[in-house]
Order: sequence, then structure tokens, then C-alpha cells
Amino acid sequence: MTSATHRARAPRTTHTAALTAEAGAEPAAEPAPAGTGVGVGTNTGVGTGVGTDVCTGTGHAPCHHGELLQGVFLDADGRRCAGLVTLPLAGPGSRAEFVRRPGAPPEALTVVPADRRKAARAAALAVTECASQVGLPPCGGELRLTGDVPMGLGMGSSTSDVIAAVRAVADSYGLRLAPDVVARLAVRAERASDPLMLDARPVLFAQREGRILEVLGPTLPPLVVVGCVLGGGAPVDTLALPAREATDADVREYERLRTLLRRAMATGDVRLLGRVATASARRGQRVLGHPEFKTLTAIARRAGAAGVQIAHSGAVAGVLFDPAAPGDLRGRLRRCRDALNTHGIPTTRTFTTPATTTPATTPAPSLTTKELLDGPAHRRGDRPAGPDTPRRPSRLPAL
Repeated sequence: MTSATHRARAPRTTHTAALTAEAGAEPAAEPAPAGTGVGVGTNTGVGTGVGTDVCTGTGHAPCHHGELLQGVFLDADGRRCAGLVTLPLAGPGSRAEFVRRPGAPPEALTVVPADRRKAARAAALAVTECASQVGLPPCGGELRLTGDVPMGLGMGSSTSDVIAAVRAVADSYGLRLAPDVVARLAVRAERASDPLMLDARPVLFAQREGRILEVLGPTLPPLVVVGCVLGGGAPVDTLALPAREATDADVREYERLRTLLRRAMATGDVRLLGRVATASARRGQRVLGHPEFKTLTAIARRAGAAGVQIAHSGAVAGVLFDPAAPGDLRGRLRRCRDALNTHGIPTTRTFTTPATTTPATTPAPSLTTKELLDGPAHRRGDRPAGPDTPRRPSRLPAL
């Protein structure tokens, strides 16, 4: 990571939001939870060390495409924990710039756009953490966020903002925080966090505790995913969803699916992975109740897909294909997209995994780039929102 000192810029007219007293009153950072120290978070841009001048740092974080598995699992001590396994998505993400102003009071921390309160809270927590590590008093600054992750679809838009903010603050101190520290700060900032700080590694992650329950492997098996949105892409208010306590039978079923997913990862069995994802998605319908779910699974079955996955806290979904399966993969993908659109389930982008090594625009075996990118969202192009543009909860495919 390159270090340099930036001069103060000319003032800009912005919408700002001072941090709440609650954010400013957070206690000192507690010890990092055990079992999370895998992977290394990646910062982009430059950090400025620990001088007394105005310092700028930048950070980036990806998003995801909903979950492959989500439920209640047992940790190593036999304790119940809410956990999830996300489907990584390369491409969209959040970018953050933090201008640190030594000498300014910590409460003088603003965020642009002004509605990113979780990111502002994360930045304040990160300032306390980083200042403590380098032996400086906490200070204020300005956090600016841009990105192209749609809100309300279950793609981790708020976590992406939070992690980008934490990385930008750390970068301004010339630091790169370990993933377990980033996870701890993210959970404190938004109560539950997706595992986006782990750089697409497939893990079973306790989202409310910020710790890894199990590392499932180095990468996902190769998949081709036809993305779509249910409910016309209307945002889901996760706080308004009915709470449902997991029974002993639920936990036993989630543990069974966990065992099957572990086997699918170890053997590269896409069909088995698809069965697990479909079973998890079906269980999620007891709360989400998407009316198109039966149609989605029927289309996947007719198209020869391995299964389906959904965002358990949103509307985004995907039909999972095995690129190594015999037959005409192009034709299966085309028939799947046509059927989804015909039945009023808008398609978004078709992408490949594993995202750790294969960009979303890289074709899978026997596919061309055009065929991967011919969804309606790609014909329009992906344009990041400006820093003063609030991210809009779109009802249309916004990927």
C-alpha cells in the first residue's frame, strides 16, 4: 500500500449529517471474536500515515447476490447461531473516500450522501480503532460514498458501504485492518453484517456476531447464474418481516443442509450445491412468501438448471447452472431468460463464479461475453451513482 500526504482540498458544497450522540458514545473496541482471522481485506487508493495534516484514504467493498444457505446452526460449542453462506458477485460495489482532519473533534464527522448513517457510524468506530492503534486521539473528518449496489434487494448494499468506509478510514491512517476487526466493527455499526470483508471466500458466517462458523473451501464450484428479481424488484423491509423462532427440527435440517453443502464444496458437485440452495430458498419462503417462487423453480427445472438461490432478506434471485454439464449451455441459458421474462420475472445479469478468480464479465466454458452480458441491465450499462445522489431503491432491475 502506497503512502502519501494529501493537501487540503477547496471546500465543496455537500449535504452533511453529523453523527448521532449514540454513535459518538460507543465504548472502546472489544477484543476481536475468535475464529474469524482468514483472508485479507483489500484497500484501494492511498493512505497518509499518522501526520498532523489533512489526510485522505480510500476503500472499496463488493456486494453479493443473496444467499446459497441461511438458517440457524450450531457453533463449535453447540450453541445456536444465525448463519449464512453468500453467493459472491464481482463488479458492483461501494467506494469510499475519508478525509481525516486531525485536531477536529470526533463528533465533527460528516457523510455524503447524508442518509448513509450506518456507514457514518462505522467510520466513527473505525476512527476510534485506528487512532488507538497508532497512538493518536480520535478526530473528525468527511466520508464520501459512491457505488452501484441497488438497495433493498438483499445484495448487501449497507454492508458494502460500511466495509468501504472502514477501509477508507484505516487507509487514511496508513493501516489495513484484519478481516476479524472489520467484521467486529461492521456488526457494531449495523447489528448484522454480510461476510464481504472476506473477499468472496465461501464461509458459513454468523452475521449477528461477525465470526466464521466454518470455512467451506477456497472457492465455490464453477457456476453460471442467471440473475433475476422477484416482486418486480420492490425493496424488502427486513425489519418488517415476521420473526420466526427456529425449532429443534429446523436446526437439524439446517445442519443437514450444511453437511451437504460442505460435501458439494469439497467435491465440486454443482447439482448438490443447487439442491442445498433450492432447499434453503424454499424454507425462506415461509417468511418471504414470494408469489413467483413456484414459477421460478419450475423454470429452473425445465431449463436443466442445478437449482435456484434467493436473497433471504430481499428480492434478488438466481438460477444456477453447471457449466460442465453436457448439452447446449447457451440454449439452456437463453430458454431460462426467455421464460423468466415471459412470466414477469425480470432478468438482470448472467455471471459466473467463483468470483475470487473469475470476473463477472468472463465467459464460462463454451460461452461468449455477449451471451453472458445480454440481460436488460447490461444493455443500459452499469453507471455508478454520484456522491451527492442518494442510492434509490429501484423497482426495476438495477444490476
